[in-house]
Amino acid sequence: MPNFNKFFYDLAYRMGTPRWDSGAVPPEVIAQVERNHARTALDLGCGTGTNAIYLAQQGLNVVGVDFTLQAIEAAREKAKRANVSVDFHLGDVTRLDYLRQPFDLILDVGCFHGLDQAGRKRYIENLVRLTHPDSVFMLWGFDGLKFFGTYGLTLDQVRREFAPHFVVSQIASGTNGSKHDGQWYRLVRQGETV
Repeated sequence: MPNFNKFFYDLAYRMGTPRWDSGAVPPEVIAQVERNHARTALDLGCGTGTNAIYLAQQGLNVVGVDFTLQAIEAAREKAKRANVSVDFHLGDVTRLDYLRQPFDLILDVGCFHGLDQAGRKRYIENLVRLTHPDSVFMLWGFDGLKFFGTYGLTLDQVRREFAPHFVVSQIASGTNGSKHDGQWYRLVRQGETV
């Protein structure tokens, strides 16, 4: 992400709980966990770990990544209080070379829509490497909105950018767990293309 985005998020977490950090797990995430038999999960842009901790409470082996130190520190403390183990990493979601295992479920609640085109390309390359056929990718983003370092997403963009490796299997209007409206995209990783 551009340095301005990092500065903005660092500042937002230093000032307290940002507006987008509601502490609530979105119902779309809960529904996905209930319908899927995932054993491993990766939460990209995990913030203070609300969703990663929920996934760990459901028995998944979870890794969370965020580039804001204050958010990762808060996530580690929340996981400790919840008595669950989550492997939180301070890092850039476009540079995940240190992660090796493929994940059954990857979650992104409002991270991808803030990446520029070069960041999106690296992000998708990592996503392909860190998934296997039938992995599920849950993506939430603002719908086509472009402001303040956020580029937004449209269905056409999601289909185009994630093809041919992922297919959109479900779309729903919903929030990110707070009051921000956007779109949920459920994508499924396809088998190898020839």
